[in-house]
Amino acid sequence: MPDESFWLVLAAALYLGAAILALVEAARRREGYGATLLLLATAVAANSVYIVLRWQRLDHGPYVDLHETLASSVWGYHFALLLAGLFFKRVRPMLAAVLPVLLILVAWGLFVPARDSLLPITYNTIWLPIHVLLGKVFIGCIIVAAGLGLVVLMRSLARAMGKGDDAVLRFAAMPGDKALDELAFRFVLVGFLFDTLMLIAGAIWAQDAWGRYWDWDPLETWSFLTWVTVAFYLHLRITKRPTPVVGAGLVIVIFVVAFMTFFRVPFLSQAAHQGVV
Repeated sequence: MPDESFWLVLAAALYLGAAILALVEAARRREGYGATLLLLATAVAANSVYIVLRWQRLDHGPYVDLHETLASSVWGYHFALLLAGLFFKRVRPMLAAVLPVLLILVAWGLFVPARDSLLPITYNTIWLPIHVLLGKVFIGCIIVAAGLGLVVLMRSLARAMGKGDDAVLRFAAMPGDKALDELAFRFVLVGFLFDTLMLIAGAIWAQDAWGRYWDWDPLETWSFLTWVTVAFYLHLRITKRPTPVVGAGLVIVIFVVAFMTFFRVPFLSQAAHQGVV
């Protein structure tokens, strides 16, 4: 079997191919996106092989350093989009908007050194992988919701420029803005549940590792800020019913705050659990 690096490069190439193919299928007004989904599934499979091989060799999950976090996050986010495409056929054109953006993470993961990492003693608990898995599900839901919001915003921009709903990557084939707004709301709602469970699992892990449930270190503070941002969106969405464009903008804000929490703060702060997201 080829070594680990082969599977990582192969996965990156397939992700790139899926993004390009999604753009081509959108430009040709195709609605099935079967070829894109097939290529995306193959990329996720290659990414899975890389993670499993590295996990077996190092004897710990992909959550210790930045490279492992990126590899597992790229896998999780694309897997979430794959599931959304499989179970929600009418939103498949969203792939043409989101997959090219995720190539930033794919490229980042390729250029971060893949050093062998050691599992610190404080990480040797079942609560850490539970905490990480819940976080992956949360951000996966937010990725899908942000993709739907991005379509709403691109449609709005096209209308403002007088180019019509189908001027931007033929998104007119998707449901209307209100339907996309409702679907994005549901994904955020599910994500909020997993975000809450993630914080609870993280607190249990912190008590087991350092003898305290919460310490307001930078990552914990940003995690709480993310939770508050999602809660604010849900409260506003339920009580005030903002327009789809406003709702889409708020979902993008949630994604930006969550991205900062998952990919900036852990690797710049000196928190005790630095790098674990």
